[in-house]
Amino acid sequence: MSLQQVLPKIFYEEIETGLAFFVDAMGFRLSYSDDTLYIVTRDEITLLLVANAEYAQKDRPEIRIATDDIHAIYEEIKTRSPHILHPNGNTVVHKPWGLLEFAVLDPTTVCVIFQQEA
Repeated sequence: MSLQQVLPKIFYEEIETGLAFFVDAMGFRLSYSDDTLYIVTRDEITLLLVANAEYAQKDRPEIRIATDDIHAIYEEIKTRSPHILHPNGNTVVHKPWGLLEFAVLDPTTVCVIFQQEA
């Protein structure tokens, strides 16, 4: 037995904001949608975007995504959507805890940190 993946649920008051951030700006693919649930995927990552104004007002998560080529994903996002780079993490930096990291931020303050072992 092994644990294999975490599937975070991210709430949005306006689901278009989440889709614009993950699909348009970061290259995720919409793999399922209904009235309130939108599943987006990229490589081995799956995120559940949920249209729910009440929870969106309470919960703005920070999500970490591990990668094996942080410089490639950084260059892709910097080229495709430089406006989503986090003001406090807009370059790849070697952190004291041994990771290379950079971050992106959506208009509702959902933060995604990309990381790679240095």
